[in-house]
Amino acid sequence: MTNNTRHDSSYRDPSGHVYVENDTIKRIIFPSYFSQYEKLTSSGFFQKTFQHKLLIPHEEIENSTTHICIQPEQIPFITYPYEWSFQQYKEAALHTLKLQKYALQHDFSLKDATAYNIAFHKGSAVFIDTLSLDFYTENSPWRAYKQFITHFLGPLVVAKYHGAEFLKTMSNFIDGIPLKLISSLLPGKTKLNPFLYTNIHLLAKYENKHQEENVKESKQASLSKKGLFNIIDSLYNYIKKLQLMEQSEWGNYYQKTNYSDAAFQQKATIINDWIQELNAKNVIDVGGNDGTFVRQIKSGIEVALVGDIDNNAVDQNHFQVKKNKETNMLPFVIDLLNPSASIGFQNTERSSFIKRVQDFQPDATLALALIHHLSLTGNVPFENSAEFFASFSKNLIIEFPKRADSYATRLLNAKAEFKDQFGHYNMENFEKTYSEYFELVAKKNIDDSERVLYLFKNKHRE
Repeated sequence: MTNNTRHDSSYRDPSGHVYVENDTIKRIIFPSYFSQYEKLTSSGFFQKTFQHKLLIPHEEIENSTTHICIQPEQIPFITYPYEWSFQQYKEAALHTLKLQKYALQHDFSLKDATAYNIAFHKGSAVFIDTLSLDFYTENSPWRAYKQFITHFLGPLVVAKYHGAEFLKTMSNFIDGIPLKLISSLLPGKTKLNPFLYTNIHLLAKYENKHQEENVKESKQASLSKKGLFNIIDSLYNYIKKLQLMEQSEWGNYYQKTNYSDAAFQQKATIINDWIQELNAKNVIDVGGNDGTFVRQIKSGIEVALVGDIDNNAVDQNHFQVKKNKETNMLPFVIDLLNPSASIGFQNTERSSFIKRVQDFQPDATLALALIHHLSLTGNVPFENSAEFFASFSKNLIIEFPKRADSYATRLLNAKAEFKDQFGHYNMENFEKTYSEYFELVAKKNIDDSERVLYLFKNKHRE
């Protein structure tokens, strides 16, 4: 086997691990998993799951008595559960159940059902942990059932009652939301719901390790395959119907924007022209709302990451991705004032948003109708936002709303008696500060608006 570096997130499974070689993700499989791997391969199960887009495809590149090495299809950018919108989270949950049901039909079962085993790739959720599949043992319970509840059902149900913001707490609970916490956050009336009582409240009651073991021994010592199918179907049907009941300011942003139709189209044309001039193939829009302006780009974008702080906007984008079968766009939830940090063991198990974007190496970064929120809502000085964008952007297309812009005016007025302390928010200071990190390539006013588009080139990145 060639020298390799085990990925920091891949230390939990003794049957193998993921490693990186020449910037390529590969997976090593140890002899303890040989029998499962060989059966999954020879039975055609792997190939069928690839065809049904249930499992990330892989190719076998080494096979010896000491190890097997496979190379999965490469995923350009990984988003984590705490960066998914509600509908994305639902899709991830349902996808896990689909794979488990398909596995059971072929006498296999998932030994892991963590949300971190799902990635969004080519417009859809896909299961990425090949070694999570194991042999099904007759009359045995689903060993990953509790993990599914704490990673999927619980967070989704709490989000239903308290809002999609709750999904971000997965960054604090890398091993799943504790059952007792989930149960305590749900309204008392949910205990009258037989499904929620059985799958959450009763389970939480016996979360104590010894009590849980007693419950398993007494109630789950024997569970038929039909019983397992019934559990999976009930989970699937309940989750499929879950809906949020919250509205947002930005979910219909482009239906109430202060652009005229002509200004809107002019902005889209300028962006499209600049992207073509840059020959950009990989782009990131860090405040992309529902993906409207990325969809206006006519050149061949291979991968477009579109983040936004608003769950409903990201949900709308995800809906469009599914509807239009857009395999090159990846929506995700991100708060630029508090982007995802590095977490997990030694703070290396899950990479920070900035580290992942730096590794992604976008050809162009879009920051449209964003700087006034960073500067006036978040009080972020221009030098800080410039340094932030420069840390991962080769080229930056950024929109500056002048002080007279209605949105900027509203944010300034919200400062009340401190409004005068934000005199630095003007084009001259913006251009001067950003010129320390970027070279100004082009600058265009958007007609019928108080906004200006800039194209910057990073002075220190090629």
